[in-house]
Amino acid sequence: MEQPASRLTRPRHEMPSFMESALVEFGLMEAYRDRPDYQQNDYVRWVTSARRPETQQRRLAQILDELKGGDRYMNMAYHSSKVGAR
Repeated sequence: MEQPASRLTRPRHEMPSFMESALVEFGLMEAYRDRPDYQQNDYVRWVTSARRPETQQRRLAQILDELKGGDRYMNMAYHSSKVGAR
């Protein structure tokens, strides 16, 4: 999947296929793409930095819940600046 141009100055982490599949399966890819580049990158880095698959899955589950709710980012309050945000 091609990434749009980004203003992100840190290296962009490559999304693992299991994370991409989960976002698609749960219909949350658009919610993920609506997040700022730094948040997308942080989410991917957070999941991929876990050594154990169980930890990766637990972190992915938190991300999916946050994207579904639309009001959390890394367990902190989040308010989208997008018009008509969730």
